[in-house]
Amino acid sequence: MNAPSPLAQLEDVIARSRAAQARYEAGGSQARYDRAAQAVAWAIMEPARNRELAELAVKTTGLGNVDDKITKNHRKTLGLMRDIKEAVTYGVISDDPETGITEIARPMGVVGAIVPSTNPAATPANNIINALKCGNSIVVAPSPKGVASCEVLLGYIHAEFAKIGEDPDLVQMVPAPGSKEKTQALMEGCDKIVCTGSQNNVHRAQTAGTPAVAVGAGNVTVIVDETADLAAAAEKIRASKCFDNATSCSSENSVVVVDAVYDAFVEAMAAAGGAVVDDEAAVIVALWPDGHLNREVIAQDADKMIAALGLEGKVPDGTDYIAVPTSGIGPDHPLSGEKLSRVLALYRASDFDDAVKTARAIQLHQGAGHSVGLHSTDTERPMTLARAIPTSRVIVNQAHTFATGGSFTNGMPFSLSMGCGSWGGNATHENLHWRHFLQSTRIVREIPPREPSLEEIFASYWDEAGK
Repeated sequence: MNAPSPLAQLEDVIARSRAAQARYEAGGSQARYDRAAQAVAWAIMEPARNRELAELAVKTTGLGNVDDKITKNHRKTLGLMRDIKEAVTYGVISDDPETGITEIARPMGVVGAIVPSTNPAATPANNIINALKCGNSIVVAPSPKGVASCEVLLGYIHAEFAKIGEDPDLVQMVPAPGSKEKTQALMEGCDKIVCTGSQNNVHRAQTAGTPAVAVGAGNVTVIVDETADLAAAAEKIRASKCFDNATSCSSENSVVVVDAVYDAFVEAMAAAGGAVVDDEAAVIVALWPDGHLNREVIAQDADKMIAALGLEGKVPDGTDYIAVPTSGIGPDHPLSGEKLSRVLALYRASDFDDAVKTARAIQLHQGAGHSVGLHSTDTERPMTLARAIPTSRVIVNQAHTFATGGSFTNGMPFSLSMGCGSWGGNATHENLHWRHFLQSTRIVREIPPREPSLEEIFASYWDEAGK
């Protein structure tokens, strides 16, 4: 008897997922949805399993570092569980006698989640928790390098499900080995696509004919102005830039410093582990040796990055990242784009207005809609930046990587996927969160008429323009 084809195997996975979701919804309750989400959270947060997943991720993808992935797996999941703890995702969401409308929570159905190799455990866990919290089933499509981590994570989730009597078919993955054909079939066969990763996958998700939430490219630019606490700014940029070896889409890629504090900031940056490397041409050749990012540099520890760039003995001991002064922006100036490494482009601006122009140009080149940062004590400048830049988020006086995707010290939802709005070609400008996994049915009742008179609507207009 011939073995089923790869696409037939995937069709079986989707069919089992759809049947499991129907049972989950039919037998659903808020307590059941919450318990399933808790089971997934503990599957990744339990310390021994967290460490194993982090070590496996670094070993199989070659990206990031173990300690930071442990931190990410823990804090991103803990923050998400805080965000959804009181969220109502089953039954009546709202009941308004004035409008006569009662809103009932309803699942999307089968969620197809496309996840990247940069976060092969944290991102799937985040998507799975959100999906189950809202009554959905989910099929995860990891990148080829992320398959091993995803398989282990799902094994842990199913072990937790066994403890509570939950259906393992609610959480499945595309059968290994992954392929573009299988991923495409999942996107076409599920009820809702959630896509984080390459822009190729994002484009395919948004053109698959299935409702999709996909996120855009990051290329974070941060401004340091003359009012900033330079030491604090330098330390936050270091912590953010180096976290998990710059795998995050929220990692700083360019810093624009106003002239009045440029030299002082460079000193503060050096004190915080950032070494200025003035040879822009040499860095570009080493970072893009064949027109593509050097795999020996991408998401590597500082010592490996320094060696791969040929900078051993040319930067101080203890260097955590390098900053390369440049002024060029656009396709012919690769430092102005995303570098996925501990390499920062350093721009000098004459004043704040000039810094805004530089940041805008960088964002229009790459990363539009994602996020920008500002280190400043001027309370008006965040508003100026928000109105001038095509961006969904302006992060003020914070370590950007930690702040953009949710922090215990700001009000953003915890997420590993940042929508970039129309600027980035996305349907959402929000952090991906539980509401994107939920829809609703409205019961609409008749109420007393609320028809206004023409005078109520047009009186002020008539006063100004006449009838």
